[in-house]
Amino acid sequence: MAQTQKNKATAHHLGLLKARLAKLRRELITPKGGGGGGPGEVARTCNLILIVLDVLKPLGHKKIIENELEGFGIRLNSKPPNTGFKKKDKGGINLTATCPQSELDAETVKSILAEYKIPNADVTPPSDATADDLIDVVEGNRVYIPCIYVLSKIDQISIEELDIIYKVPHCVPISAHHRWNFDDLLEKIQDYLKLVRIYTKPKAQLPDYTSPVVLPYSRTIMEDFCMKIHKNLTKEFKYALVWGLSVKHNPQKVGKDHTLEDEDVIQIVKK
Repeated sequence: MAQTQKNKATAHHLGLLKARLAKLRRELITPKGGGGGGPGEVARTCNLILIVLDVLKPLGHKKIIENELEGFGIRLNSKPPNTGFKKKDKGGINLTATCPQSELDAETVKSILAEYKIPNADVTPPSDATADDLIDVVEGNRVYIPCIYVLSKIDQISIEELDIIYKVPHCVPISAHHRWNFDDLLEKIQDYLKLVRIYTKPKAQLPDYTSPVVLPYSRTIMEDFCMKIHKNLTKEFKYALVWGLSVKHNPQKVGKDHTLEDEDVIQIVKK
């Protein structure tokens, strides 16, 4: 692939090679006999990946690790391709593009799908799609995980170089030796994981800001909060008083279906 010049004439040949490579990678990483996988399979289950790099030579190591993760079907800081793909019983391969395609044409699509022994399918890219996009959709086993690049040893570079690093997306510069910038890293982890922190307030006492109850962004209704504390709490729950961004009045009386926001304060009243 590295030796093939990229142009319209070689697009279908490159697409075919990419499809073959994707199939080989899948065969290599699929555990035989139902056994557990290695580090790559563990990484696939993560909510966030941190890649720690030496700030003095980050690019080479970054590429090696990214290629390794990509081989396990992991896509970093990207969204699933929105290319439509539907197998059918007859009618051959149909490519219906709603906008000009710089990489995919009928021949490229046919050669990729032939590698997967798919003779009949409809492919509908709503935007300019790549061969990799189509392969990812056909494979159907990709995982899309946020990633933070932690650039260590910043005590060995200049302020000017540090300013440049701060402009690089998804990067946090730190010094592990001096424990510099750990707060920034923790804040970025919180942001990328989309965690919601909820503080509790016992009756007639101040809120406890030292140990929040942490909920994933997808499970932030009051019932989720109760289940996190104890499953019996949902049965004993009468109502809750909430202070914070999720309510119009402070405090506001809410039920079990109320959606909480980050850093809300809660006082639960039992039956």
